[in-house]
Amino acid sequence: MFLSGINVYPPDFETITGVVILIILLIASALMSGSEVAYFSLSPADIKKLKASRDKNAQTVLKLYNMPERLLSTILVANNTVNIAVVIISAFISTRLFDFSNSPVLGFIIQVLVITFLLLFFGEIMPKIYASKYVLKTALFMSGPLLLLQKLFKPVTSLLILSSSFFRRRTIHSHKNLSMNDLSDALELTTEDFHEDEKILKGIVKFGNINVSAIMCPRVDVLAIDIKSGFCQVINKIIDSGFSRIPVYSGSFDDVKGILYAKDVLPYSSNPDSFKWQALIRPPYFVPETKKINDLLKEFQIKKMHMAIVIDEYGGTSGIVTLEDILEEIVGEIGDEGDDEQTLFRKIDEKTYIFEGKVLLNDFCRIFNIEGDRFEEIRGESETLAGLILEVTGEIPQNGRKITINEFTFIIESADKRRIREIRVIKDTHYVKDPEV
Repeated sequence: MFLSGINVYPPDFETITGVVILIILLIASALMSGSEVAYFSLSPADIKKLKASRDKNAQTVLKLYNMPERLLSTILVANNTVNIAVVIISAFISTRLFDFSNSPVLGFIIQVLVITFLLLFFGEIMPKIYASKYVLKTALFMSGPLLLLQKLFKPVTSLLILSSSFFRRRTIHSHKNLSMNDLSDALELTTEDFHEDEKILKGIVKFGNINVSAIMCPRVDVLAIDIKSGFCQVINKIIDSGFSRIPVYSGSFDDVKGILYAKDVLPYSSNPDSFKWQALIRPPYFVPETKKINDLLKEFQIKKMHMAIVIDEYGGTSGIVTLEDILEEIVGEIGDEGDDEQTLFRKIDEKTYIFEGKVLLNDFCRIFNIEGDRFEEIRGESETLAGLILEVTGEIPQNGRKITINEFTFIIESADKRRIREIRVIKDTHYVKDPEV
């Protein structure tokens, strides 16, 4: 038979035998590919099930799983051996069925396309899709064959493991260059596995990139005591506030003289108003706004301190930062029985919230479970939600004004001539971020 310059021959016994062998080899290739996905996709829950099972196959799976390098080498050697055999058998079958002497280029292209399709579709794509859906089932089914192949290919796999160990030792220094951004990207791929623990891991990864100014309590919200205050007034402030440490200033908050500890004062609570409580003040610890909180945490540990006064570039006081503020960046909000139950926001419905203007942008992003750098390009030097609005508008907006940023619509609920007090936030749940942005 002659077809478009290609002679086609009827199949004989040898050709049919080759086709049967080819089918068997493709099945073997599929099993190897599926095994690779299955064994390296076993979850902690799957491992727990296997350990609890007394089934022989389950114990074999654990044995193979606990030797990942040897397992992977065995699968790769077996799979590549089978794939080479597939190519050879396919070439044999094609020469028995077709004569490409009149069109060698066309024959070569057809052979390459057919063999590539067979290997990719039946030997890679389909089995890996199946194995990823039925991980444990596939691992158990292939436990016996893989154990046999592991023993069969042990000389070859041992050589491969030895070679890989040599190159790993030579390039071990490259692992030290893993950046925090790499870790952050890796965590993005594990959201389905970590849930709540993922938030803590992300907090640790981003810990070293946060400035003190991003988490501090601003000066307008700081409760402080004038150094000239009477002792009775000091006692009342300590009792009413419930704070264990309060800054003490002279004249204005830009001149902080020290920190007053409640535990130092309360033993003298019965003393008269003329009591010289100023002698109990402890020295303040000053840090710049640009200091990284991971460095500050180390200094807190060394100096056994819990509070620092934050100063700006001109030497003025910006606010205060505490050990609790730093720890909350890792583990989230830490509440106790002495905290005021009033929060910095109110949830109206699934899409609408009302925030106080002083809420930190870091906290805002955490509440909506979005990346902390979402507003990085427009936030400038602002650290609060009100500061972000001021950065965008360039002025204190009037009540009712709407500002849209990304998926959020901000409506000014309450503002005066000096500050933005409350902001209504409406989130567009159908918003899709431009991938080019």
